Amino acid sequence: MNEAFKALSDPTRRKILHMLKEKELCAGEISEAFDMSKPSVTHHLNILTQSGLILREKKRQNVYYSLNTTVFQDVVQWFFNFKKRGDKNE
Repeated sequence: MNEAFKALSDPTRRKILHMLKEKELCAGEISEAFDMSKPSVTHHLNILTQSGLILREKKRQNVYYSLNTTVFQDVVQWFFNFKKRGDKNE
C-alpha cells in the first residue's frame, strides 16, 4: 500500500486517476490532456501501474488503462481503520 500512497502524492497522477474514473483510456488520449512529453506521461502511467492503482491492457496496437478499484478499496479501508483507531484515543 505504500506504493499507492506514493503514487497518489503527485498531482499529475491524481489527474490521470480522475480521467480514468469516467472510462478506460489509451495512453495517447491521456497524454493529450497534459502539456508534457509522452515519455513523461508514460512514466506517470508506469508508477500508477506498479502501485496497483491502474490496470494496463493491450488491445491490438494500443495500451488501455483503467482503474483498479480493489486497490482503492484497500486505501479507503486503511483510512477508515485509521480514523476508527483515532476515535478510540479521543
